[in-house]
Amino acid sequence: MNMLRTGMLLAALTALFMGVGYLVGGPGGMMLAFLFAAGTNLFAYWNSDKMVLRMYRAEQVDDTHASGAVRRYASMVRELAENAGLPEPKVYIIENPQPNAFATGRNPENAAVAATTGLLRILNENELAGVMAHELAHVKNRDTLTMTVTATFAGAITMLANFAMFFGGNRNNGGGIIGALAIMILAPMAAALVQMAISRGREYEADRMGAEICGRPDWLASALAKISNGAAQIPNETAERHPETGQLMIINPLSGRGADNLFSTHPATQNRIDRLMQMAGVDRSLRLDPDGPSPFEGRPRGPWG
Repeated sequence: MNMLRTGMLLAALTALFMGVGYLVGGPGGMMLAFLFAAGTNLFAYWNSDKMVLRMYRAEQVDDTHASGAVRRYASMVRELAENAGLPEPKVYIIENPQPNAFATGRNPENAAVAATTGLLRILNENELAGVMAHELAHVKNRDTLTMTVTATFAGAITMLANFAMFFGGNRNNGGGIIGALAIMILAPMAAALVQMAISRGREYEADRMGAEICGRPDWLASALAKISNGAAQIPNETAERHPETGQLMIINPLSGRGADNLFSTHPATQNRIDRLMQMAGVDRSLRLDPDGPSPFEGRPRGPWG
């Protein structure tokens, strides 16, 4: 059912792309948009992961890296992948002070996970394990292809909508400059809403499955509190330049600039924490304070604790 819903939403993105093409160039523009959409889908299938990693200047690492923290991170991903029954993904590090992480790749055999240096700096190893288990859950659910394709589509729709401003829209539709302005504003908003619909449900499911992969929902809950606090204080300049990639991250990277929650591709962090705390058997009324004592203190610790 989830795959059917996602397929329908991807079809909606394609229809939106063609609709913008029609408003910009009439029937010919719609046909060009359709061909471009088909080409975009094909290109995104093979290359969207490489584009995103290059965009964030991600560096591939392994457990021979000079930094001890990076070595432990790479080794941890390998162990978690074994727990999840997945092929070992490529592991990347991104030089960025904002704590965040994402997964990408067209299938589990060609997957990659990436974490920022800011993430390694603020999380303990248990919390990092929870985050990487979440990202591997995206890989296991094959969310990575869907999310990278929708990010590529959303960027292309925004680009096409901006063309409408330069060309004034299709002269035959009578909209003129007003119609062009409407396309430029409304089309990206519609694309953002579709991205939101695709991404929010997948985040909840990745939280649930990630908690099962690492065996400790509280690790991820504590990590989400810290990451959300850090993302609210530290802007991510790359994400600001490419907001369509925000849905790939475990926490909305645009929150440092007060991104509108209406168009957020992520569920409210506290809602995610509440669900994880419920899985852990902890009172849902508790609120995690990144700088205070953990409500999970005293519970059995895992292989990274």
